[in-house]
Amino acid sequence: MTKDEYEIAMLRLRPTLMADANRYLGDTADAEDMVQDAMMRLWQMCAQLKSPVDGLARVLVRNLCLDAIRRRKPREGIESLPPVAFRGNDEAEEHQRIESMMKVVENLPEIPQTILRLRHMDGMEMKDIAHLLQMEEATVRKALSRARQAVRDKMIEHRR
Repeated sequence: MTKDEYEIAMLRLRPTLMADANRYLGDTADAEDMVQDAMMRLWQMCAQLKSPVDGLARVLVRNLCLDAIRRRKPREGIESLPPVAFRGNDEAEEHQRIESMMKVVENLPEIPQTILRLRHMDGMEMKDIAHLLQMEEATVRKALSRARQAVRDKMIEHRR
């Protein structure tokens, strides 16, 4: 691929790549970084590329976004809570229950853990999770159900 072909392709693809990255990350600044990083990587491979590069560019952006999601702090919501000593018993018990649940979630296999986090912590829709993980929506629903059941079973076991 020549420099001119690359520039034309990237000008045409940039809005699509930005839309994909925004859908995954929900933050325009982060999405911009992911698209820029993908374009830099494609530029480094420019001599080996053949047109069209749409599929490769979209997969590259998706993978960069997934990496960014995985690097996010998994417990940012819990850490922002005030210390247990400053709360009443009910709130302290709730905080402890959430912490033990988070430990259970952290011990799940990668895919169920990711699906649980995307659905319940990031609030993503099933179709978006399915698209992000390249799975069928029904498969995501089953995996989420099984993950919830595993967490529920571990929590019941933990209480005993």
